[in-house]
Amino acid sequence: MTNTTTLLAWRNIWRHPRRTLLTIAAMVFADVLLIFMLGLQLGQYRMMIDNSLAIFTGQMQVQADGYNDEPYMYRTIPAADALAEDIRARTQLEAVATRGYGFALVSSETRTLGAQISGVDPQFEPRVSTLPGLIKQGRYLDGKADNEIVIGSTLARNLRIEPGDELTILGSGRDGSMAATVTPVVGIYESGNRDMDRMMLSMPLDTFRDVFSMGDTAHSIVIGGERERADRIATGAQAALADKDSLVLLDWETLMPGLKQAIQADFTSAWFMYAVLIILVAFGMLNTMLMSVLERTHEFGILLALGVGHGKLGRMIVTESAVLATTGMLIGILIGAVVVGYYLVNGFTYPGMEAMGERFNIPSVLRPEVSLRSLLPGPLAVFLATMLASLYPILHMRKLRPTEALQAV
Repeated sequence: MTNTTTLLAWRNIWRHPRRTLLTIAAMVFADVLLIFMLGLQLGQYRMMIDNSLAIFTGQMQVQADGYNDEPYMYRTIPAADALAEDIRARTQLEAVATRGYGFALVSSETRTLGAQISGVDPQFEPRVSTLPGLIKQGRYLDGKADNEIVIGSTLARNLRIEPGDELTILGSGRDGSMAATVTPVVGIYESGNRDMDRMMLSMPLDTFRDVFSMGDTAHSIVIGGERERADRIATGAQAALADKDSLVLLDWETLMPGLKQAIQADFTSAWFMYAVLIILVAFGMLNTMLMSVLERTHEFGILLALGVGHGKLGRMIVTESAVLATTGMLIGILIGAVVVGYYLVNGFTYPGMEAMGERFNIPSVLRPEVSLRSLLPGPLAVFLATMLASLYPILHMRKLRPTEALQAV
């Protein structure tokens, strides 16, 4: 009986081929557009996350428990270099860098400002951060123990200094002692992050430790690598922390909660636009099915007079809608997968992306995401909307009476 109903539904929807083809084409267009837009949007989010984390944060970090919430100077990682080397060995990943952080007053000949000092390992820092590649004047740090520093472009402008000038640093060490030094500026970077360019300086890690009385400790071990390998990397890092209860491994969502919230807000707002497209397609389906029911009013009257119930006629209309919607969905998913697959291989660029990539040391090609969460939600939403649209023609049909329907022309 089900096969017969499906066969009748298939024959009925092709009574008017042009109308059926236009309805299927509208669904296919909506499906392909939704797949492409959703894949591109998810690809943009992936690029946004990767670029944001690559500047300084890394994919995850090892820190002393509580340091992320209250970054006190004394909350440190003991024997940090040895632990970082252990993590590299366990994860088979070279993108692991040790850092220390401190706050101090920095003075040029004319001005004094507050800033954050970060101690970095010049050997491994370029593997976890794009900052070393953003030097606009001078050069990046050379040796781990050299007495030199690089600063942000905004801070350099505010202090009125250039490469070759000296900065005086005055702060408080880990043990409460005075942290003071005079160090030459060897480079000025421009990250595109206004706060970072205005507030942060970087010096070699061993020099930082000497100035701030850090010993062999550090405040964080930054772990980079591809986010697709995040679970495997996290497993290796956790194994290195197995006997270190005072240390925690934090992922990027914990380190940068604002970025996650911004993405969630943008994704939610985008679905309002997608909903408009889905509703328009649903109204197209409603028009097709309603016209089909109205054209067959006399036919339905004969069937009702012969004893066919409203329920059976309603199931036939639902089957017609399902066949139409399923056909459009399958074709839409197939074409949509081909389209996003093409751009996944060849990439997609906006005007100005190449210049932006060169300026900020980031990829200039956007690749959409091809996955179940980009291929299925849009077509399934269109499918459900079109099926709901078929309910109104069914309600109209259930009001028919044989005598009235037989009189219809």
